[in-house]
Amino acid sequence: MTGPSYGFTVEVKGAFDEVVSRVTEELANEGFGVLTEIDVQATLKKKLGIDKDPYVILGACNPPLANRALTADPDIGLLLLCNVVVREENGTVTVAFMDPEAVLGIVQRAEMADLGREVRARLERVRDALGSG
Repeated sequence: MTGPSYGFTVEVKGAFDEVVSRVTEELANEGFGVLTEIDVQATLKKKLGIDKDPYVILGACNPPLANRALTADPDIGLLLLCNVVVREENGTVTVAFMDPEAVLGIVQRAEMADLGREVRARLERVRDALGSG
């Protein structure tokens, strides 16, 4: 359960499409809807003819929390949505979460730091639910 300084990850057992469904369900349990789903594998194949392993970017949003952020700073939409990546490599499915605390921390405002911690806690619960399944 590590990851880059701007995110955190978990390996999840199961077929790729099943993991994407589980991620979407667990996000919903924490109040997030998936507003965008980008199939990077299909896009790279179509646009560049490159074969890649399965890779999907989910753009998750929790409307009440997004509203709080936008009320505090109308330009914060530049840093929204919470991206969640589901990727497969060598038969292992990994789910990676953007760290909203790190991303919103660049704004350097107390209310954004508080919001970032709250969103991170929700995403960590999603990660933990996926890791225990």
